[in-house]
Amino acid sequence: MRDEPGATAVPLSLPRRRLPRHPGRRTAVKLLVLAVLAAAFAAQAVGALMPHVPLLLAASAGSLAAEGVLYRWQRGMVSLFAKSHADVTVRHVLRDLLLVVGLLRLGEQHREGVYAPLVAGLLVLYALHWSIQAVSVLVRRTRTLPVVTRNIDASALRLTPAPPVLLRRPGPRLAVFGLPATAGLLATAATDAPLYGVAGLALSLGAALTGLGALLLRLLPGRRPAGEQEVLDWFDAWLARYRPTVGLYFSGGASSAYQANMWLEPLARLDGRPVIVLRERHMVQRIAATDIPVVCLPKVSTLMRLEHSTLRVLLHPSNSGKTSQVLRIPTIKHAFVNHGESDKLSSCNPYAKAYDEVWVAGPAARERYALADVGVEDKDVVEIGRPQLDAVRPYAGPPAPGAFTTVLYAPTWEGWDGNPGNTSVVEAGENLVRALLADPGVRLLYKPHPLTGSVDPRARAADLRIRELVRAANRERGGPRPDVSAATALTRRAAELDRLTAASFRPAADQAERMLRQPAPEAGRAAAVRRAETAWEEAYWASLPAWEHQVVTDARPPLYACFNRADLLISDVSSVISDFLASGKPYAVANTSALAEDVFRKSFPTVAAATVLEPDASGVPALLAAVRRPERDELAQERAALALRLLGPAEPPSRERFAGAVRDLCAAAGEHRTRRAERLAADLVADPSADLAVPGPRMETGTPPLASGGVERAGRPVD
Repeated sequence: MRDEPGATAVPLSLPRRRLPRHPGRRTAVKLLVLAVLAAAFAAQAVGALMPHVPLLLAASAGSLAAEGVLYRWQRGMVSLFAKSHADVTVRHVLRDLLLVVGLLRLGEQHREGVYAPLVAGLLVLYALHWSIQAVSVLVRRTRTLPVVTRNIDASALRLTPAPPVLLRRPGPRLAVFGLPATAGLLATAATDAPLYGVAGLALSLGAALTGLGALLLRLLPGRRPAGEQEVLDWFDAWLARYRPTVGLYFSGGASSAYQANMWLEPLARLDGRPVIVLRERHMVQRIAATDIPVVCLPKVSTLMRLEHSTLRVLLHPSNSGKTSQVLRIPTIKHAFVNHGESDKLSSCNPYAKAYDEVWVAGPAARERYALADVGVEDKDVVEIGRPQLDAVRPYAGPPAPGAFTTVLYAPTWEGWDGNPGNTSVVEAGENLVRALLADPGVRLLYKPHPLTGSVDPRARAADLRIRELVRAANRERGGPRPDVSAATALTRRAAELDRLTAASFRPAADQAERMLRQPAPEAGRAAAVRRAETAWEEAYWASLPAWEHQVVTDARPPLYACFNRADLLISDVSSVISDFLASGKPYAVANTSALAEDVFRKSFPTVAAATVLEPDASGVPALLAAVRRPERDELAQERAALALRLLGPAEPPSRERFAGAVRDLCAAAGEHRTRRAERLAADLVADPSADLAVPGPRMETGTPPLASGGVERAGRPVD
C-alpha cells in the first residue's frame, strides 16, 4: 500500500505547524459546553416557572452564547446533538417556548390576550422555517445532477451559483432568522412591553419570507438547471464529440484519492483522449490538478452509457465494491494497474482475476501472482514498469562532508488485518526516531501514511508522540534560518500554483456551481502546472532551515520530492520500497513481524537489498555510517539487481511500455467489438425476424470508425 497522501485541487499554502492534539482537553471542552447548555436550559425553565425575570434573561443569554461557541469551535458536537434528537431546531423551539411560558406567567390572566399575538407570530415563524426547509430540499434535488463533471464545458446545462448556505442548512438558518424574535421576546420579558416582541418577530418573519421567496424563484422552469434526461442527453453528446479511448476508473473514500492521483501524469501523457471516471461525488474535487476531463457517474444506469461510447480501455488503480459494476460492460477492456506494489497480500488479491489484464512493474510481481495461485493467468500479466518514477532522481553519491544526512522515515499504516508487521509505528517508530535524532548529523523527514491510526488507536497515539519528539528535537537544536526572501519566494510560487490549479469557489458553492466554475482548461495549462510545481518544490525546500527536522503531512511536497531530498529511506514492507529502488539509494526496513531476519528476508523479496532494523533500532548507527561512507555499503549491487527484478529494465522506458500496453489493449478491444458486430450481423442474416441489433459505439456523423490498432488522437485513429 502506498504511503503518499492524496493531493487535491485546492489552494496551496505555506507549510503550517500543526499543534498536537490533546484528546483529554477536547473531551473536557465538550463536557463544559454540554454542561453550560444543560444548566442554561434548566435555569431558563426555573426562571420561566417561578417566574424570575433576571434568571430568565441570564439563562437565555447564556444559552445563546453556548450556541455560538458550539457552531464556532465545537462543530463535532453539532452532529452529536443531532444524533441524540436534540438538534438546533429542538433547542431553539425549547428556548422560545420557555420564553413564552415566562411571558404568560409574568402577564397573568389579564395580559394573555396581549401576548397571544406573539405566540401566534412565533408559530408562523416556525411554519415558515419548515416551509423553507421543504423548498430547499426541492431546490437541492433540482441541482443534484446525474452526471458531475470537471474540466468540461457544462454551460449548456443552465447552471447557476448555489443558494446561500443560510437557506440550505436548517440549523444556522433558524439561529439567524430566529435571533431577532428571541431578542424581542427577551426584551418584552425584561420590560413587559409587547412592542419589542412584535418588532423582533416582524424582523424574523420578514427575513424568513425573503428567504422563502428566493428559493421559490429557483424552482421556476426558466431558473432551474437542466433536468435528468436533458443532462443525460448532453452527456451522450459530449461522449460523441470527445470520443474517449482510455480512462481511469476509480471508486473509494476521501483518503484514498492518492491511489488515483498517482496515475494522472502517465494517463495525461498518452497519445489518446483520456477520461477519468469516478463513482462518488465527493471524489471530483479530490482528484489532483489535471487537464483530463473528469466525469462522475454515481448511478449504475448512467455508468452503462459508456458501453455505447468509443471508450475502449479502463485502468483500475484499486479494487472496490463498485468495480464489479463497470466490469459488466462488454465493449471495454479492463486492466488492473494497482496503486503501488509490495510483498503484501493486497498486491496479489484474488479479485485481480476479474480483469482482462493485470499490469505490473516487473518480473517479481509476475512471480508473486504465480506463487499466490489466485486465478490470474500468466498470459494476462503485463510488465509495464512504474511510469510515475520519472520524477525520482538517481543516486548522486553520499552526503557531502559536513552536510546533514537526510533520512526519510515513511512508515505504512496498520492495515485491516491487525498484523503487527504491517507498520513499524507502534512497536519501533519511537525507537527509530530517537536513534535518528540522537545523531547530530541527521536531518529527519517524517512522512506518515495518511491512514495512520484510522484502524488502530495505538498507531495514532504513537504517531502523535513521534511528532512531539521531532518538535522537541528542533527546539533543542536551533540554528540559522533562511532570510525573509526565501519565504517571500515560496509565497509567490504558491500563489502562482494556486492560480493554475485551484478553482475559485465560494464557500457556499455546491457541485452544480463547481461544474460551472471548472470548464475545459486553457491550452498549455498542464505544462504550466508542471513548471509551477517544480518551482514551488525548490522554493519550499529553500525556505526551510537545512538543520531542521520536518513532519511532512500535507499533499505537498509529494513523496517523490522527499525521495530526491533523502540520502536514506527507512520504511516498512510497502510499495514505497519498490519506488525508492528507482533512486539506487540505500534503504532499511523495520522488522516488527517477530520473524527471524533470514525468514523475514525470504518472506518479503523487497527486503532482499535492505538493511533490516529490529524494533529497538540498535542498527541505526551502523546504517548511518554505511550511508556516509559508501565503501561500507555492501548492498549496492543487490539494490541494482532488485530494482531490475521489481521495476523491470530501464530500456525501453516505463512510459513507453505503459503506452504500448494501452495501445495493445485498445487494439484487443477493437477486435472484440468487430467480432461481436460480425456475430450479430450473421445471426441477423440467419434469422431476419430476430431483434438482435445492439447499439454500437457512438461516433460523430462523418467520422470513420476507430482503427483497431491504436489510441486515437484529436479524433483520428493512431496506428
